[in-house]
Amino acid sequence: GEAKAYWINLYNAKTLDVVLDRYPVSSIKKINLGGGGLFGSGPWSAKLMTVEGQDLSLDDVEHSILRPLFKDPMVHYALNCASYSCPNLSTRAFTAKNAAALMRESAIAYVNHPRGVTVADGSITASKIYSWYAGDFGGKRKLKPHWLQFADAAKAGQISAAHGIGFDYDWRLNDV
Repeated sequence: GEAKAYWINLYNAKTLDVVLDRYPVSSIKKINLGGGGLFGSGPWSAKLMTVEGQDLSLDDVEHSILRPLFKDPMVHYALNCASYSCPNLSTRAFTAKNAAALMRESAIAYVNHPRGVTVADGSITASKIYSWYAGDFGGKRKLKPHWLQFADAAKAGQISAAHGIGFDYDWRLNDV
């Protein structure tokens, strides 16, 4: 519990720090610090932190620590990448006691907001977070059941009735 909260807080604080150091900026992808990792441009693979003598990047924290060590898809609702299509940045720090509740609150808000999951004309358009990290959610076939855990009644009905799933992402800074 405490370790997961520590790494989530570190990731979010460093992301916020990176953006604020270069603000105003229209997108975190425009902050090139020596590598963008999965996304081609941005600050994610730059070694920005040192923990116990180890230089770490945002990618290291997410992909080498949080995702593999904790194997919890809910962590995607905790991490904020400063983009409109990301889940909201929590206004509270994560702790061992509140992490599960904060991630659940974030999942509910995200799934029920068009940034997370939109249903139109019988088709779902979801954030690319669900495509990029589908394996963390049990694969693309497990996405609808995952969303249904957090969807309100109206959204759950739309998700259940939908047949196609597409993915989109808006990289604009989430201060829009």
